[in-house]
Amino acid sequence: SDLPASPERPRNDLALRLDAAMQRLGALDPRLLQVAELRFLVELSVEETAEVLGCSTATVKRDWRTARAFLQREIERDER
Repeated sequence: SDLPASPERPRNDLALRLDAAMQRLGALDPRLLQVAELRFLVELSVEETAEVLGCSTATVKRDWRTARAFLQREIERDER
């Protein structure tokens, strides 16, 4: 939306854009969201993330690459 910038809702607030991008990622692929949350927000290692999710480190690495690329595209798109 093209709401004007305000102290409560700055137009270029990265946290808001990241949150919106994470919501879209979760709607698209819940597992990618889980990987992103564990790697980025919880700051788990690839190995720890694989253990939590019960999958291989290769899967975590692939999912993390995909999730990061998606989030970066979404955040940059929201910047415009």
